[in-house]
Amino acid sequence: MIAGLNLYCNIWRMNYSDDDVVGGAVTTGTIVYQHIGLNMQEMPVEQLLLQQGLETQKSFRGTIAPGNLDIRVKDEMEVTSPYNHPYCNEMFRIINIRHSSFVPDDPRSYIMLTMVRSVRAHTQQ
Repeated sequence: MIAGLNLYCNIWRMNYSDDDVVGGAVTTGTIVYQHIGLNMQEMPVEQLLLQQGLETQKSFRGTIAPGNLDIRVKDEMEVTSPYNHPYCNEMFRIINIRHSSFVPDDPRSYIMLTMVRSVRAHTQQ
């Protein structure tokens, strides 16, 4: 693992297909990358929105390596390790992707992500 990346994650690509049996769209996904090194921090909530009493969505900033992965906006990231991390097995939707200035095949390259918590209503246990 690269220094500073203290978590492991999986990257999911979500698909929305129509299901005749249930009636409606069903969310399914495929793991496109497994066991990727990650460093993640929670971003501070904007104080102005808190003062106005508006609910704000928690957002997170993450750095993953290597930098040659095909990650897209609306992919989802799942923290898988360590098992005692507060967000282990939680899903985060990727809303912004920034690549480092290194060439993607350079071993020093990385990808910076902005994510929000992904919460699904009516999930089956």
